Amino acid sequence: MQDAVAKNILKTLGKGLDWLLPPLCPATGTEVDAHGTVAPDYWASLRFIGKPRCEQCSLPFPNDVGGADGTLICGACLENPPRFRRGRAALLYDDASRKLVLRFKHGDQLQAIRTLVPWMMAAGADVLAEADVIVPVPLNRWRLLKRRYNQSALLAQGLARASGRMAVVDALLRVRRTPPQAYLTKAEREKNVKGAFAVNPRRAAHMLGKSVLLLDDVLTTGATLNACATALLAAGAANVDVLTVARVPKE
Repeated sequence: MQDAVAKNILKTLGKGLDWLLPPLCPATGTEVDAHGTVAPDYWASLRFIGKPRCEQCSLPFPNDVGGADGTLICGACLENPPRFRRGRAALLYDDASRKLVLRFKHGDQLQAIRTLVPWMMAAGADVLAEADVIVPVPLNRWRLLKRRYNQSALLAQGLARASGRMAVVDALLRVRRTPPQAYLTKAEREKNVKGAFAVNPRRAAHMLGKSVLLLDDVLTTGATLNACATALLAAGAANVDVLTVARVPKE
């Protein structure tokens, strides 16, 4: 279902956007020079994540204090290593990036796909280069029906088209409904999503022995991504990397 929805939306978006709609900034709604770009003032407010950063969760560091190989791992990942191998994010999640993410996620600003995909490709170039398949974090079916689209599935389709990789947007299923996690602590989030995901039996063969790139909009504590990675690894994936639009700086 999610696969068909994502493909139809992207097909319609690609055909009609250039001819029917003026190019608008997906965050501010102001007119811009070309589709996929953002307003200059808004661009100046964004904080992109580059090195130095945690190699496992993309948490930015103020200074480079890595070892001889330049690898940095944050204290949280050292204490409690994530189930995924590496994490990458394009933006720091703050007031500026939150506006773009929420308008895309809840405000039907689907032109944001053209904006976000190149940023994600740049941020996750290394993990994307090694990926065999791209898998989005799924929505509960009732939430999908209410929202009409899964933003992570749309990004997965866009990233697949731009990179030549294969996206399997229905590879993961939510097998248990979970309450919203916005105001939960890290421990509460982990409990909330434990066992909530499983690999779709019809897509299991696509995961076996493969390097999977798991896609979501925001990495907060990593609880949801860990739960998804656990399901993928249990189904035989060789490894799981993560790529998101934004990364929350701290819990």
